[in-house]
Amino acid sequence: MIILLTGATGTLGSRILFSLLEEKFHEIQHIYLPVRERKSKTPESRITKMLESEFAPDFIKKYNTQIIAKISVIPATSLLEPDTFLNKKRITHFIHSAGLVNLSTDPEAKNEIFQENLEFTKCIFNSYRERIDKFIYISTAFSVGNVSGLITNDYLTSEPKAHRNHYEASKYATEKFVVQAGEESGIPVQILRPSVLGGNIMDDPSFFISKYMVFYLFAKFFHRNTSEDSIRITAHEDSGLNIIPTDYAAKVIVAVFDTAIEQLNIVHSKTTHITKGISKILDTVDFDNFKLTKNVISATTGFESTLEKFYYNTIGVHLTPYLTSKPCEWDTTTLQQILPMPVYNLEEYLGDTIQFAKGQGFKNQKW
Repeated sequence: MIILLTGATGTLGSRILFSLLEEKFHEIQHIYLPVRERKSKTPESRITKMLESEFAPDFIKKYNTQIIAKISVIPATSLLEPDTFLNKKRITHFIHSAGLVNLSTDPEAKNEIFQENLEFTKCIFNSYRERIDKFIYISTAFSVGNVSGLITNDYLTSEPKAHRNHYEASKYATEKFVVQAGEESGIPVQILRPSVLGGNIMDDPSFFISKYMVFYLFAKFFHRNTSEDSIRITAHEDSGLNIIPTDYAAKVIVAVFDTAIEQLNIVHSKTTHITKGISKILDTVDFDNFKLTKNVISATTGFESTLEKFYYNTIGVHLTPYLTSKPCEWDTTTLQQILPMPVYNLEEYLGDTIQFAKGQGFKNQKW
């Protein structure tokens, strides 16, 4: 088994790498990791730092030397030139986990988001179509768009409803491309779709996540607020946020990437109630000067405070479409057969993840 994994230093990609090494160590002949250089950090030093991190699983720390022997770090600039490092080897499993997560609805952001997610994936697939046996694309459960009712694993036999942002639309367009390209090339394609990522639920340290995004940004915003202003937060009582622990998502991906499953949503069977979730987050960061409302707040309707204006001109633009999403359910029958979701209280988990983030100062891991 020879694997190429993109996005290995990312939130999900790093956990996928850890799980691959722990669960498939003896089956893996080699893993190629394309990594960007960051300022004074070489691609090799970034992977070394990640593997030696205090947040790496015990297995990774214990067998570090043997693990490093199975890894080749490739400069990201060489990713589209496989002949420069593969020689005559074939990639049995290309796991494409890298991507741009940008929830902007700004028309000017569309080109960059589609370029990073769709066009870059096209370049990757076309560069490797003669060198790979299987292509696994890590998408998002929200590529289905803002829909109500029961959501199944099959997104591709019908067109989705309105997407909330360019990110969702770009991921769906990429899914359509890789499926069609796979059919034309005779290459099996698998699409795996995690929902919003949260902290560990199975691995140590509990509630750890390497990068704080989405609902963490909401918590961070109010945690760092120093004003005494009040704020009205637009949210719908019947909406919910589907959060999946990152370590669980990674374990599912490793459990299925070598199977015949073509599409799989990696989601929680239940959503975290929006209004209860918001209250839990704000209680955890000690902010209580808020009121939830169904009304749309904007410059047109007017803002009641400087904080309210700042919120809706920044993260509120990106998060409000999720706080007001249509109510839905997720079919997790297949997922539960692959790896049963640990049983835990959703609101307590949400509070604990935010508490852990507070303890870390909401600082992302700089691998």
